[in-house]
Amino acid sequence: MKLEQTALEVLEFGDSSDDTFYCLVDRRMCPDGLDVERMRLTDPRNFDQQFRDLGCLVMLTGVELEELIQRGEVQKETLHEDLFLVCKREGLLT
Repeated sequence: MKLEQTALEVLEFGDSSDDTFYCLVDRRMCPDGLDVERMRLTDPRNFDQQFRDLGCLVMLTGVELEELIQRGEVQKETLHEDLFLVCKREGLLT
């Protein structure tokens, strides 16, 4: 997978960093981005599956992302590229 085949989407469902999700999305499966309205109608028990079905490759909370920033693995200015590289390095993407 190439960087250009992915997009980084930020979804906010509340005011807390636990309510903010950073999603690396496969643009081949979801060229127009995640359909948040469709996801809101999903049964909460199937929420994770809905993300996968829509092409979400990796989903991090704001807290998890801040941890990666503090460890120096990603930077806010280059978040999409850095997160993509971390996922490649960790074997989450091929």
